[in-house]
This record gives sequence, structure tokens and C-alpha cells, in this order.
Amino acid sequence: MARAGYVLAFDFGEARIGVAGGSEETGIATPLATVAGGSKDQVFGAVGQLIAEWQPARLVVGLPSHLDGTEHELTRLARTFGNRLNGRFGLPVAFVDERLTSVEAEGLLSEAQTFGKRRKAALDQVAAMRILQAWFDQPEAAP
Repeated sequence: MARAGYVLAFDFGEARIGVAGGSEETGIATPLATVAGGSKDQVFGAVGQLIAEWQPARLVVGLPSHLDGTEHELTRLARTFGNRLNGRFGLPVAFVDERLTSVEAEGLLSEAQTFGKRRKAALDQVAAMRILQAWFDQPEAAP
């Protein structure tokens, strides 16, 4: 049985997908993993393992857009990813505006003095953490 209120969030990218998790009860997001490349079956297999491990009640996907809010190709791909998550795993999926989350993630990693290979490995996870934190802070604002 799924843990009530546990949420997994995804920072979708074509090369890597950052994953974060957290409980609605505490409202605190934590970086968890990065799913890197491979075929769609490999990506969804890795996501399936995370879902089996964490047993979330819902999923959140970051929705990229231009700074003015207009959508672009990656917006469409992120929506498709979220819809496939819903179809494969039967969990509700919310979409969150992810503008500037990578910039925020870069800033947090700089503050933590994380550089080089460690920074690259953590960037997508920290961006997913910011996406989830935005959802925790304003779940009713999600598109």
C-alpha cells in the first residue's frame, strides 16, 4: 500500500532525469537519484524501481518553458513523460512550472561548494528537489 502523502518529483531532461522525494506531512523535498539516458524501457524500468522502493501516493513533473511562460519542445516532451508515468504506474501526476529551478539548483550547489563531477551528478536531483518544494509550497497553483 502506498504511503499516504509521499511524493516523487521529476526534473525531466532528454539526457537525464533528476528525482526527488518527500512527504506532504513534512513539506520537505530531498534529492534522491538521477536516471540517465538509455531506451524508454530502461528509463521507465529505473523509474519503476524508484516507485517500488518509495511507494509514492502521487508524482510531480517539472514543466519547462521560456522565461515569458511560452511553451517549447521540451515542454511537450515533459508532458508526454508525465502522461506516460500516469499510464504505466496509475498514479496521479501534477505538473509544476519549473522555470529557473536549474538556476536555483546551481546556486544551492555553489553555496554547498559542490563543483566538478559531483556538481553535474547532483544538479538534476537538486532541480527536482526545487520542483517538489514548489509543489509543496503551492500545490493548488500547479497547472
